[in-house]
Amino acid sequence: MWVWFGVAALFLLLEMATGTFYLLLVALGLLASGTAAYAGLSLVWQIASGLVIALIGLVVLHHYRKSKGYVATQSNPNVVQDIGQSVIVEVWDENGQARVFYRGANWSARIDTNQPMQPGQHYIHEVQGLTLILRPGRYPSSGTQI
Repeated sequence: MWVWFGVAALFLLLEMATGTFYLLLVALGLLASGTAAYAGLSLVWQIASGLVIALIGLVVLHHYRKSKGYVATQSNPNVVQDIGQSVIVEVWDENGQARVFYRGANWSARIDTNQPMQPGQHYIHEVQGLTLILRPGRYPSSGTQI
């Protein structure tokens, strides 16, 4: 029984170090398993109760993030400073990729899904690793760059 509570405390400490909320859900599941052990339930019920509580927490967290309009990190201008910045595309290849000069270096760029491949001014819509995902024109949130 105390093993469940000890592992739950370990996951709670790990959660405090990462701040993702997912380890908190695991810690809550382990706490439920420890409570089931304290109540004298079998190992199968201990594991099942922990799993159910963790999955319920995951569903609640998913719906909460969805209701708040969660934006993926790679396309969030509050996280990635490059979102919305302008670049000039000279030419696209047949795969929708190009090389652009940005911040003093050549970058790999790719046209965003369902966007026309035309040369000229584009803005950075998303950053995936070392590849800039571009859309034609100016950044739509305002007339000025970020």
